[in-house]
Amino acid sequence: MGTLLDIGQKPYKHYGAFLKEKYNGQRVYKVIVDGNFTCPNRDGSKGYGGCTYCNVDSFTPESARTMPTIREQVEEGIARARAGYRAEKFVIYFQPNTNTYAPTHLLKMMYDEALSVCPEDTVGLSVGTRPDCIDFEKIALLESYSDRYDVDLEMGMESIYEDTLARINRGCTHAEFEKALKLVENSPLDLCVHTIFGFPWESREMMLKYADEINKHPQIKFVKLHHLHIVEGSIMGVHYKREPFHVFSLEEYTDFLAEFIPLLRPDIVIQRLFGLADKELLIAPNWDMKKSGIQSYIDKELERREAIQGSKYKEV
Repeated sequence: MGTLLDIGQKPYKHYGAFLKEKYNGQRVYKVIVDGNFTCPNRDGSKGYGGCTYCNVDSFTPESARTMPTIREQVEEGIARARAGYRAEKFVIYFQPNTNTYAPTHLLKMMYDEALSVCPEDTVGLSVGTRPDCIDFEKIALLESYSDRYDVDLEMGMESIYEDTLARINRGCTHAEFEKALKLVENSPLDLCVHTIFGFPWESREMMLKYADEINKHPQIKFVKLHHLHIVEGSIMGVHYKREPFHVFSLEEYTDFLAEFIPLLRPDIVIQRLFGLADKELLIAPNWDMKKSGIQSYIDKELERREAIQGSKYKEV
């Protein structure tokens, strides 16, 4: 006997189904663009070294000179997506580092260049950033594209606790995150919030409260849920090697998601349930499975446990 998963239905509102419905069954693919941005928590304007969980790549003039142009990155990304995934439509995704951390006129030049490559098949612009690198002028710039594209502003919330944000050297507070949310109230932008579960000093009960915080903001349309990775080149990686601490096993993380997802507002689209780090960089946890295997395991367990998104949601 088949299951709902067999016909593509999951117990949560997932991004693949959302895109398929929105774009009439066409294959939509995100094309990642590296704008060679840095971060205020790295360049000294707010701090150095970045967040403690982050692998900080050293900036060198040579890498900047040899990096493909934005146009080249988009052209190559679209070509790969067409050949490898039979993609038909594209979302331009400015992902690495802080993609609003530049003067607005420079941001416009970069976004315009990326969107000009294949305008007939480009349906969206997605921009990843930090809450402390957003202001009215940059919001207005992003909104100026919303009459032609779906514009997704992705912000890292990471944790809802000020103590955690201080301990991981985040360089911005949850109060600043809430301030940024107010800037996109009643905005045509689609807001995506990124979280990290598994900081060793946060209890299960503390992490479950993330759902309440997300639910109370109607402007949040998407979420990306990640478990904590310990990677080479990070401050947390150094600490872990000296004195290992507990990180999620796949079974433990799935068990947590089975409790968290029913608490989440039912209209929110889940773009990711977990993250992956490069094998060469990953210290822990090593789940020793490919992405598709992890996804399948989590989905099957959520269905088996009847962990349906929103089934335990209580309107705040």
